[in-house]
Amino acid sequence: MSMLQQYGTLFGLIIGVIGFVLSLFVITRLLGKARQEPGKDVPATGGQLSRDPVWVRYHARYYGYALLFLAFDMEMAYMYPWAVVYKQVGLTALLDMGVFLLILFLGLLYGWSQGAFRRQ
Repeated sequence: MSMLQQYGTLFGLIIGVIGFVLSLFVITRLLGKARQEPGKDVPATGGQLSRDPVWVRYHARYYGYALLFLAFDMEMAYMYPWAVVYKQVGLTALLDMGVFLLILFLGLLYGWSQGAFRRQ
């Protein structure tokens, strides 16, 4: 399969997905009825009206949790493709992943030393 055919296939798939999504949107607009209810635009929590304002500020300690989550989420995003090519590349891939995990582990130690895991 030539490069042009591969791009054509990819373009066709993209057009197909966009067409499918748009057709589902049109079908739901045609078949579904939009009812206006007074409570639809009111922010609610668990079925009850919220006592607090909607735009609340979160404490800065939650940003540390978010950054740690992103770090380990990215770890998984890079480990899956690495596991696929590990057999082909061999020891070089193992050393590369070791360096990557070491950098993440150092970030984990830094977060731990700064008290990111303490309950407050």
